[in-house]
Amino acid sequence: MTFSPLQTAPPWVFCMMAQTRLFNDREAYMAIKAIAMDIDGTLTNDQKVISPRTREKLLAAQESGIKLILASGRPAWGLHALAQELDLQNHDGLLVAFNGAHVVDAQTDEVLFDQAMPADELHRLSDHLRNFDVIPMISLGRDLHVVDSYRCMITLPDGSQKNIVKYERDACDLKIREVESLHEVVDAYPVDKLLTAGDPAYLQAHYEEMYAPFTQTLSGMFTADWYFEYTAPGIDKARALEGALPKLGIDASEVVSFGDGQNDKSMIEWAGTGVAMGNAVDEVKAVAQMVTANNNEDGIAVALDKLLG
Repeated sequence: MTFSPLQTAPPWVFCMMAQTRLFNDREAYMAIKAIAMDIDGTLTNDQKVISPRTREKLLAAQESGIKLILASGRPAWGLHALAQELDLQNHDGLLVAFNGAHVVDAQTDEVLFDQAMPADELHRLSDHLRNFDVIPMISLGRDLHVVDSYRCMITLPDGSQKNIVKYERDACDLKIREVESLHEVVDAYPVDKLLTAGDPAYLQAHYEEMYAPFTQTLSGMFTADWYFEYTAPGIDKARALEGALPKLGIDASEVVSFGDGQNDKSMIEWAGTGVAMGNAVDEVKAVAQMVTANNNEDGIAVALDKLLG
């Protein structure tokens, strides 16, 4: 199997990066044992659903013995519906939640890895964020904890407004729990991630100030134009996979990963085959071995047709 020359290929199909090894040898495809995928902007289209073509391709890969892994900034509960749609619970699939802070076996619900944020830093962060026009949220189990569920509108670049608390609740099938202060949540439970939401323009202007006091003690990153998230130091999707997969006899060289956002970069670099979606940010495309179609054009299925036949 060979790829079409770049000069004759559609602009989104497998633009090979300068550092890429060539994938002309079918033996390279036969070594794939796991497929790791981001959710929003990668596995799902802009309507937040998996297209029939992508679903069928992933189910066929799974039936052939390839393990499927959902790797997202979402809480674990927010991955369950998609995991069931892809039948991960009957094939020992994995759920990587909170950008790598929490890993669960989809079949047994066994927690394979969990790294909570330092409580003292969370308290300090909660106080610090009061200086900014952002909406902090903490997900625990099926609950989404917020201080003010009515102060929740953000303005997108096109001028439209989004009820961001409702958006997060619906996307992850959560229940809103209003609290007087996030400090009470931190005092009561281990917290894997603190999510802040805000107008994209505001976050771009202020995220460095929001993160500056915590660069040595917490990880921070954009996961969408309107989300800036904090986790424990050193947490990312690659670290989660690196910790969980060797126990299952799977090496990084045997993994194909798909992503589009800043929080996918480590996973794209780590995997034997890193594939950026056509809609990925430039820094993800720069480290990927291949660039496929976008999330509205069956990008995962297009890539797997090339890799698996």
